[in-house]
Amino acid sequence: MKEVSGNDVNRYADMLAAMGTEPRLRIMRLLLSAHPGGMVVGDIQTELGTSASTLSYHLEKLKNEGLIRVRRQGTFLWHTANTDALQELLTFLYAECCGRTQAVNIEDLVSTKPLKQAAPAPREPEN
Repeated sequence: MKEVSGNDVNRYADMLAAMGTEPRLRIMRLLLSAHPGGMVVGDIQTELGTSASTLSYHLEKLKNEGLIRVRRQGTFLWHTANTDALQELLTFLYAECCGRTQAVNIEDLVSTKPLKQAAPAPREPEN
């Protein structure tokens, strides 16, 4: 198993903290569902029912932690989930829970049964 440095642990903690709010976790799930093409800000905003300023704040936080990528195409900014960073984060977690200690059964992680879906968050009132 690859030795993990303190800097790596700090980075992974920052990544998890960035995803640790309901709006940002919803953004990540939405971008993963749109992978690999990604989504433009307007479509993300419509899908999540959030204000432009709030969405911009959350997208910036995810981008700063390397969890999403942004590419310009003409006048549009396309946002995509950085699956390389997510793979690295999941590998870090997997190494302990499913590798060395086998605290979690890998078959349970990759089962075909769907995750329980949470109720959608209420839309923010428009000003």
